[in-house]
Amino acid sequence: MDGATLIRGGTVVGDGGPRQGDVLIHAERIAAVGPNLEAAGARVIEAGGAYVIPGGIDVHTHFDLPVGRVRSADDFETGTRAAACGGTTCVIDFAGAGREPPDEALVAWHEKARGRCSIDFGFHLTVTSLPDQQDEAERLFASFVRQGVTSVKLYMAYPERLMVDDETLDRAITAGAATGVRVCVHAEDGPEVERRAREALEAGERRPATIRWTRPPDVEAAAIRRAAELAGRAGEDASVYVVHLSSEAGLAAVRGSREAGLPVLAETCPQYLFLTGDSLDGPDEEAASFVCAPPLRANADRAALWSGLADGALQAVSTDHCPFTQADRHRGTRAREDGWRDFTEIPGGLPGVETRLSLVYQGVRDGRLSVERWVETCSTGPARLFGLSHVKGSLAPGLDADVVVFDPEATKRLDAGALHMRTDHSPYEGMEIAGWPAWTLSRGRVVARDGEPADEEEPGWGRFVPRTPIG
Repeated sequence: MDGATLIRGGTVVGDGGPRQGDVLIHAERIAAVGPNLEAAGARVIEAGGAYVIPGGIDVHTHFDLPVGRVRSADDFETGTRAAACGGTTCVIDFAGAGREPPDEALVAWHEKARGRCSIDFGFHLTVTSLPDQQDEAERLFASFVRQGVTSVKLYMAYPERLMVDDETLDRAITAGAATGVRVCVHAEDGPEVERRAREALEAGERRPATIRWTRPPDVEAAAIRRAAELAGRAGEDASVYVVHLSSEAGLAAVRGSREAGLPVLAETCPQYLFLTGDSLDGPDEEAASFVCAPPLRANADRAALWSGLADGALQAVSTDHCPFTQADRHRGTRAREDGWRDFTEIPGGLPGVETRLSLVYQGVRDGRLSVERWVETCSTGPARLFGLSHVKGSLAPGLDADVVVFDPEATKRLDAGALHMRTDHSPYEGMEIAGWPAWTLSRGRVVARDGEPADEEEPGWGRFVPRTPIG
């Protein structure tokens, strides 16, 4: 088979659980999966001792995102290259930086990504307003579907820039149910966060650690319950998907809503599984590099989130990848010459698109997750939830040949200098983990080898993937 690749002798992780087998790739697709495959003339990748898994899918990134006067460090070229090095073969980025019209945002984000991506990509659309009439809102969402975008994000926080009211969120949930558009929410009680921030500033509290007081777990839980109630009133096909769930209280709200029959799905991120708010208590310039929203929590929250991943209360792990260089973090969102003046001016977000797959694998090593659950939360589940399962997320004949050969014994130190994300700070500095991709293939092309860009990696190989409506 000219141009074919045979991945031989690995432990294939699929619907039937882990099993010894081979994967044959031809013409950018998976041609066959099974034992003792043969393909004369095929390139052979020996995978003995490794897991062979579908490529990771990160459904929450922010590449080339303006945040006030600074911009997230990774653009689509550097971000997708780093993703490939860490075993991710598809990302879904959030199009829109503020209150620009969705169609304008989509055009802008296509321009940012065009010809620059090493792996495949899609977009969510940020929505900050909707037509007052329900039928017009549904026509708007249907227009997104025609452009291959089947998910939107609405904010329940940031009143001055992004927050929507309950009436808008209600129309969005109803329109999403009618058109097959997944409605994602940033679930924090925005007015309560703003009230607490004002109190903190009036009291002279300006340090990075103050963000923990202004955005406590209760504001996340309250917003989740409110969104769940709205979804429950919108009909049997309605649901909401909570992004970057961070706390035990938030998880309890998800569980409680679901037990009450309310349709709530949720993801978490590696930073909430591995880091705690103690990182915000150091010197201000160091602590600023750990600012994100929702903020880092406590050890009890970490443990609860791991349990939620294991038992299915959480459906996916994404990254909310939105890093900044230390210089831009110091400048702050207002880009003052003397730097940020209080916690509200520190651009928030952490790197993660390269390290996610291996960090979550540590849960397998620690006995917190099965290997099947690892693959489900990092690839198969995200594909199913976001309209990609017709092309990605599983090792099945006919699907895109997005495949990772994952070496469970390879070690990696997660220092910024050892990684490919365009940031000079790693929140996991000094941490060494076991388990890293040996090969990453995007539609059959080798785009990374042993955690480094491969000779076949090429900006422009990645293509926009139109997604199907959510059923």
